[in-house]
Amino acid sequence: MPDDAANPPPLRLAMIGMVPGNGHPYSWSAIINGYDRDLMAACPYPVIGQYLNAQPAGSVGLPHAAVTHIWTDDPADARLVAPAALIPHILACPEDAIGQVDAVFIATDDGYTHVARARPFIEAGLPVFIDKPLALTVEDLRTFIAWRSNGARLLSSSGLRFAPEFDALLADPSPLGELRWLSGLTCKAWETYGIHALEPLFRFTGPGYSSILLESQPGLEVAHLQHHSGVQVTIPVIADGGAAFGTFQLTGTAGPQRIQLKDTYTAFHRQIVSFLDYVRTGTEPCPFAHTIELMALLIGGIRSREEGSRRVDIPELLSLLNHRS
Repeated sequence: MPDDAANPPPLRLAMIGMVPGNGHPYSWSAIINGYDRDLMAACPYPVIGQYLNAQPAGSVGLPHAAVTHIWTDDPADARLVAPAALIPHILACPEDAIGQVDAVFIATDDGYTHVARARPFIEAGLPVFIDKPLALTVEDLRTFIAWRSNGARLLSSSGLRFAPEFDALLADPSPLGELRWLSGLTCKAWETYGIHALEPLFRFTGPGYSSILLESQPGLEVAHLQHHSGVQVTIPVIADGGAAFGTFQLTGTAGPQRIQLKDTYTAFHRQIVSFLDYVRTGTEPCPFAHTIELMALLIGGIRSREEGSRRVDIPELLSLLNHRS
């Protein structure tokens, strides 16, 4: 029977990379493939099993797609993830996925290594999803921009862009009135988890940030951002703030709205589906220019911290992306 839009051929996917503190090879693979409940109980990130087990029986898994190959930085991790997430093939090296799959997930949140990790797959013409943050230096971000300009198919985002708790307010922001101040609390570190607060708030403000200042002390950083519209944004990054992670406050002339994110499964599910739709149709879930500005904000925050909490001009930083030093 011929393939058609209703019955697309299955996408074969590779899950590449795993670093300490990030369980996406477990979670993303399970959301796509389904999972072995008993083996997933041994996952070192217990929250993953909790939100998988909370789904209706038999509902976890995506039609027309499968993670067929995995490679992790520590081979021992792949030997645990593969059976728990029903992945049939463990790779000896990442590049062995080329010719075996239709698309690749780079499942690491170390933005300093993503150019090197993605390069062989980009050069092979494979679509690539890169875990947040895409890049944390101007030079690396230039490389991704050049690849996109030359036709590479790549996406990167925070899963919280797709959090269902924002749906109602994005569809009807009238309870806020005109925006004045937004805040989102995140945890761990600015480099890895700042994007989890930035990207959802960016959906309300849109592009056009003018500056960022990052105040820092051990265990706590606070980013202060200004948008050209006059909206102010603050993002506390509390190293051990996991219990309050995903708390957002949005305030406008009509009043405040508080949002607490809880549905991690749906956010990741939507994120993965958006990439698979992009692979099949070329339709982006958001303009790549927005991803560039978000990375510029992360890079600006790093520069601000390194330069004694100097306020960094974002348009000036964006201009550097178009000029080789």
